[in-house]
Amino acid sequence: MYRGIQSSVRRTALLLVALLILSGCTQSDRSFIVKAVAAGIPSLDPFFDEKSGLGEDAELRAERPRGGLQQGNRPGLYGGSSKPSTCDVDRLKEFLTDPKNRQKAREWARIVGISPDSIEEYIDRLTPVLLRHDTLVKNHDYKKGKAVAFDSLLEAGIAVLVNDQGLPAVKCSCGNPLRTFEGDTQKISVRFEDGNKKWPGFREDSVVSVDPSPTKLDRLALVDVDDTGQGIDRPVGTDGSEDRTFDTREKQRVPDLAGLTLAEASQRLADNGLAMDYSGDGPPPDEARVTGSQPAAGSELLWGQYVKLSVDGDATGESGTPPDSGPTSPTETPTDTSTPTEPTETSTPPTDTPPTDTPSTRTPTGTGTTKASPPPSTDNEPPPPADPPRTSSSPATSDPVTSEPVTSAPVTSSAPVTSAPVTSSAPVTSDPAPSTV
Repeated sequence: MYRGIQSSVRRTALLLVALLILSGCTQSDRSFIVKAVAAGIPSLDPFFDEKSGLGEDAELRAERPRGGLQQGNRPGLYGGSSKPSTCDVDRLKEFLTDPKNRQKAREWARIVGISPDSIEEYIDRLTPVLLRHDTLVKNHDYKKGKAVAFDSLLEAGIAVLVNDQGLPAVKCSCGNPLRTFEGDTQKISVRFEDGNKKWPGFREDSVVSVDPSPTKLDRLALVDVDDTGQGIDRPVGTDGSEDRTFDTREKQRVPDLAGLTLAEASQRLADNGLAMDYSGDGPPPDEARVTGSQPAAGSELLWGQYVKLSVDGDATGESGTPPDSGPTSPTETPTDTSTPTEPTETSTPPTDTPPTDTPSTRTPTGTGTTKASPPPSTDNEPPPPADPPRTSSSPATSDPVTSEPVTSAPVTSSAPVTSAPVTSSAPVTSDPAPSTV
């Protein structure tokens, strides 16, 4: 009898241990449920009526990213277009400052981490762009007087406002505030519902999340979605009226990065129109010291291509020997037929100031563009093709357009520029692609 009781207790204990183990595995392996948001498809519970023309998405075929995590300062991470209807910032400000929408304004401000009185100033620091990749974000609907958060995947071609760290901050067509996706990009389960049908070229392993640029940006280096051989140098906080164009086919020289911190090296590369790459599953700490690069300093690459960095082994626990891979192209193979890549992002909301992720700046609307004077570069081979924007919500494919070299290739930067695009302020990885917003 006693032995029978002991045996029963042992079996119960083993069963409990097995359940705990299974529970742990389930928890660590669980997928993040993500709601797909297709270009041109209205939200069911938006902050702003999407039929009022606040913003307009484009039809773009998503570029195939080099990795799931992209940094906000990567040259070519976003596209641009000269269309003035991409994002009507003035209407967004009028709507959120209208006394009739006071409760919506409170919730909107709470999500982005500012006070309602700071909404206009905050929006003026944002910059309109077009997503070139299917991008993960934390989206927010407005239901029963409250902002309701949900993880979502925004289709390439959707127009957004980004802040001065290159993070998506507002979905243009509906005014929904956006924050950084906090899950694992490799453990997601995308749901297509509420009229959002699976778009052509969609691949769950080709989505990206954006991490903040290590430093605040003064300019964004975009790819013209109408002509992928042309880039757009757009000052942060402007609407396209102050754009300068440059030739994405010009080669850029790899700078000497040895001895710099990873954050400094990332920015130096961005200033030179190049993107940062590294070995391992995740980025080394920003303070890690760079010991070498591949290709080496002085090598010439196309605008937006990647440079793989090696860092001091003490900072990562790995060897500090330089990477053994050659130069990598700035673009990846498209989800279906095109090719670029990019980094990622993280962020944290502030209080009376723009979210911890990063602030941004913006200006009046316009479409005029000027050509930037050529920056240091050399010859090169044409960058990977990208698809031109379209006016509907179904993605389409199109051959990248090439054009006469325009001018020089600017890059994201934090320093003001004059007649030629200047540099940026954070690690970047880029791939040439479509348009100016």
